Amino acid sequence: MASMGDRPFLEAVAQTSRPTLIGTFGMAASTHWLATASAQSVLERGGNAFDAAVAAGFVLHVVEPHLNGPGGDLVAIIAPADEDPRVLAGQGPAPAGASIAHFTREGLQLVPGSGALAAAVPAAVEAWLWLLEQHGTWQVADVLSYAIDYAASGHAAGRQLCSVIATMADHFAEHWPSSARTWLPQGAPPKPGDPITNPAYANTLRRLLEHASNAGEDRVAQIQAVRRAWRSGFVAETIASYASRPHMHSTGTAHAGVITAADFESLRIETESPLTLDFRGTVVVKPSFWTQGPVLLQTLAILDHFDAGQLDPSTGTGAHIIIEAIKLAMADRDSYYGHATGDASLMAELLSAEYAKERASLIGDRASTEYRPGRLLGCDPYLPPLMRADEGQDAAGVGEPTVRSTGQTRGDTCHVDIVDRFGNMVSATPSGGWLQSSPTVPGLGFCLGTRLQMTWLDEGSPSALRPGERPRTTLSPTMLLREGVPVAALGTPGGDQQDQWQLLYLLRVLVGGYSPQQAIDAPAFHTTAMVSSFWPRSWTPAGVVAEARLGDDVIAELTERGHRVTVSPDWSLGRLSTVTRDPSTGLLAAAANPRGGQGYAAGR
Repeated sequence: MASMGDRPFLEAVAQTSRPTLIGTFGMAASTHWLATASAQSVLERGGNAFDAAVAAGFVLHVVEPHLNGPGGDLVAIIAPADEDPRVLAGQGPAPAGASIAHFTREGLQLVPGSGALAAAVPAAVEAWLWLLEQHGTWQVADVLSYAIDYAASGHAAGRQLCSVIATMADHFAEHWPSSARTWLPQGAPPKPGDPITNPAYANTLRRLLEHASNAGEDRVAQIQAVRRAWRSGFVAETIASYASRPHMHSTGTAHAGVITAADFESLRIETESPLTLDFRGTVVVKPSFWTQGPVLLQTLAILDHFDAGQLDPSTGTGAHIIIEAIKLAMADRDSYYGHATGDASLMAELLSAEYAKERASLIGDRASTEYRPGRLLGCDPYLPPLMRADEGQDAAGVGEPTVRSTGQTRGDTCHVDIVDRFGNMVSATPSGGWLQSSPTVPGLGFCLGTRLQMTWLDEGSPSALRPGERPRTTLSPTMLLREGVPVAALGTPGGDQQDQWQLLYLLRVLVGGYSPQQAIDAPAFHTTAMVSSFWPRSWTPAGVVAEARLGDDVIAELTERGHRVTVSPDWSLGRLSTVTRDPSTGLLAAAANPRGGQGYAAGR
C-alpha cells in the first residue's frame, strides 16, 4: 500500500524476511499457513472473501486450538464490495447467572483466568456461520470440509502447541481428565511435527452437518439449520450439563460454571457501525468501546500532534513518545471503556481533537510512572485496582503469553485477513476457548472460553460483570479507508498488545513509507504500564518489553528516560498480517509475520 506519510523514516530497510505478495485475483493472510492455504483454496474454487474467511476460521479452531476454539469469540470488520464497513460482534454476553453477587458468594475477588465460571456465551461459531449465511456463496458442508479433514486426518503439531500441551499435562492428568484424553491420547504430549487429530470435534461438525442435509437444498436454510443445532441442540445441552460440575479454576479452587442451554438460545449475532479516525489522509476503522479498539484511534489522535520525525518507532525519541501516548490511551480504556459504548457524548469526547491535544501535552521527556486517565464531562474517572506485577511476572510480559514463566496459563489469539477480486474484504480476530481455558467437554472436542476475566467484580467499574452484557474484549481488528473505499485489512494476536503492535505497523506504513512486509518485519516493542485485561490483572509502572534488535542505543535511551525495559528475544513480539487493495488499479497485496514460523500469506 502506498505511503501517505510526510517523509520516510531514516531507517533503511534493505531486506525483508519474505516478499510482499502482489496480484489481482485474491489474497489471504493469517497466523497459520493451513488456514491461509484453506482460504486461498476457497478463492481459487470460486468462493468469495467471506466463504474463505469462514473456512479459515474453522481451520484455526483445529490447527491453533491453544489460541482459539469453537467455545470462544471473535471480532471482525467486514466490507462487502461497494458497501460501508461493518463490525461483526462475535462476542457473547455473560450468562444470566454470572452476577457479581454469585462470584462473591463463591469467595472470589476477581473473575478466574481459567474454568467454566469465567465463560461468556460462546459466539465464534455462530458469528462465522452468520457471516457465511449473510455474505457467503458456498454450501456450509463445503466450507467446513477443510476443518473436518484436518481434525479427522490430522495436521502437524506446531512447536508452541506442543509446548502448551506439555505445560498443561500434569494439570490435565490431575484435574481435567477429559482434556488429558483429548490432548494426551498416548499418555504424553506430542512433539513438534507429530500428527495431531481431534476426532471428537470432527464428529461434532459432522453431526451439525446432518441437520444441514435434512434442511433441503437451499443454502441459507442449511446454514440456519446448523446454527439452530448449535444454539439449541446437542452442543448447548452437552456444554451446559458438563460445565455445571465443579472443577479446578485458576484460583486453585473448584467451582461450577453457570452457563445454561438458555444462554445459548438467547445469543444473537449483531453488526454495528465502526468508529473511525482520519490520520494523515487515511481513515482508520475500529470496533467500538466494548473492545479496546478505540485505544488505537486515541493514540493516533495524540500522535497526530507530533512531527513525522518524532514518530519513528526505531528511534529512542520516537519509541518514548509512542509508549507514553499508548499509556495515556490505555488509562482511558480502563477508566471509561465498556460503559462508554452507551454514551455518545463520552465516545465523542474520547476521540475529539481537543482532548487528544490535551493528552499530548502530558508527554514529557521522562517516562511517567503514574496511572493518568483524563477527566471527561465533569466525571471522575474510575480507578481500577493497581496491583503491581512481581519481577517474574514482569519479565514474562511478552504480549498475551500462552504460558507464563510462573506456570500460569493464558490463551493467545489468531488473526485472518482476506481480500478477493470483487473488492470484498475481511479482517477477523478469533480467540478464546483455548485448550487451557477449561476442561474439554466430552464428546465435543473443545472447551469454553474465559472472556469474563476481563470484567471487574465492582459495580462502579465501566467494565463491571453484568449478566446478559458483553464483556469488554481485547480483540481488535483494523481496516483502512481512502476516499471512503477499503484499502487494507490488518490485525494481530496479543491481548493488550494488539493495538500497540498495529500502531507500530501503521506509523511505519502511513508516516514512514514502509511496504507492508517491511513494517511487519521491523523491530517491535510494547508497554506493560497498564492494567492487564487478564487474570490476575496486574500492572507494571513504566514497563516496556522490546525485541533486542530494536538496538542497544534505543534500549539504552529508553532506560535513561525512566522506562523499565525487559529485552525480549529477536523476532518474538507480534504476529501481524495484512491484505491490501488499490482501488485505482485493482492490485491486491498481502504480507504475514515470520515470528513463530506459522503465519503466512498467499495469493495471486
